[in-house]
Amino acid sequence: MSAPKNARPQVKDYIRTIVDFPHEGIMFRDVTTLFADPRGFRMAIDQLLHPYAGVRFDKVVGLEARGFILGGAVAHQLSAGFVPIRKKGKLPGAVISEEYTLEYGEAVVEIHDDAILPGEKVLVVDDLLATGGTAEAGIKLIERLGGEIIGTAFIVDLPELGGRAKLEAMGMDVHILCEFEGL
Repeated sequence: MSAPKNARPQVKDYIRTIVDFPHEGIMFRDVTTLFADPRGFRMAIDQLLHPYAGVRFDKVVGLEARGFILGGAVAHQLSAGFVPIRKKGKLPGAVISEEYTLEYGEAVVEIHDDAILPGEKVLVVDDLLATGGTAEAGIKLIERLGGEIIGTAFIVDLPELGGRAKLEAMGMDVHILCEFEGL
């Protein structure tokens, strides 16, 4: 996927939409095409970092699963550690857990109980912000460990689903690169 000719490419130009995935009526915003393009991927990482230029972070937390790709790249650029928040049962060793609500049911995410030290400055990253349930659960885990969340950064926001408002109501700084209307 590439940006239109004679136009300055935007992150959104590199993201494809797959209709009716994973089921009918869903417009899946696929960032793998962004990740596959070296210019697009570099642009996204640079733009995710832009509002935090000069800010010191101890850890970058990536939310499962595409947040791992972004989080690793962002952590490298910030010379910070990387911490994954994973689905239940995926991390070895001692963990803490947080339940959250999905569209149909509930899920659980976990973090190692020693991954964030009290007072550490944290940036949370993921590819997409929809209802904000996963991000909210991740934030609660980080706060339970004593981490100080300086910001949250996402490539895509689906504003109709209210995730940004949910995180802002929690007092979070929310940085978004682009929005898509619809589900």
